[in-house]
Amino acid sequence: MPKTDYIIEVKGLRKSYGKLEVLKGVDLKVERGTMLALLGPNGAGKTTTVRVLSTLLQADGGSIKVGGYDVIEDADKVRKVIGLTGQSAAVDELLTGRENLEMMGRLYRLTNKSAKARAQELLEEFDLVEAAERPAKTYSGGMRRRLDLAVSLIATPPVIFLDEPTTGLDPRSRLAMWAIIKKLMENGTTILLTTQYLEEADQLANRIVVIDGGKAIAEGTAKELKAKVGKDRLELAFSSAKNLAAAQAVLGKKVVANDEKENSATVVIEDTNADVRNILDALGKEKIKVVSLAVHKPTLDDVFLSLTGKQKKVEKSEEEK
Repeated sequence: MPKTDYIIEVKGLRKSYGKLEVLKGVDLKVERGTMLALLGPNGAGKTTTVRVLSTLLQADGGSIKVGGYDVIEDADKVRKVIGLTGQSAAVDELLTGRENLEMMGRLYRLTNKSAKARAQELLEEFDLVEAAERPAKTYSGGMRRRLDLAVSLIATPPVIFLDEPTTGLDPRSRLAMWAIIKKLMENGTTILLTTQYLEEADQLANRIVVIDGGKAIAEGTAKELKAKVGKDRLELAFSSAKNLAAAQAVLGKKVVANDEKENSATVVIEDTNADVRNILDALGKEKIKVVSLAVHKPTLDDVFLSLTGKQKKVEKSEEEK
């Protein structure tokens, strides 16, 4: 595999289906041994991006390299260095877990002995030994996803594409899948993850690209993206509407009533310790009782809603022109 600074390099990726322009010039760079998460709403272009990078779909334009190979000119070489787990499990439900793994090993041209040995390794690693001799159709959703990921790793590829790998899983199965993904990264695997779960991107990814309307609209670490949204917020709850009005009179423009929660308000704060103390002191002097309070830091939910909301407003204004 050619040595490059980035194991995945995408410049100006464009793709349309008829008159529908799905990708409008997306740029991506992924360093070796790291994870990049593509975050975005349904229809943003995440899955189309993965399908292009994994050679399943041809782009209309742009430069796309994976492992140093061009996905068009060197598609066969690209396929040898990648693994793909799609949104739905791509396993044969009539075969057992072991048979699925051994079959994929043989398709990757492993010897019969090597395929059997690798299948056993993966069954143990993904906690599927007890279910190894059962048909895949008898597996739970979480077990199928683990088997699907195991199948994509049969040839130990250096690059893995995970297209919404935990969609539909219960919380326990999702945490188990996260643990497996983290272990892959610890072993040096490069991962491109698409997800709608903001917590998933926050927990796993080294860098995040927010994609919406076929464009990359923001990029950075989770911390960097959160910093773009705003400052910490102090949420206050009062015993009555009268106390809420009194608090607004004392704090002025700093406090904004929360329409979603009765008799509550939010204050944007700069210095958490000092500002919380000063606000409570000011309210205490006026004998305004605070029922409860909580400090909230910006989350990826805030980032997602803020950025995609702005994008929708831009698209609407362009349509109006």
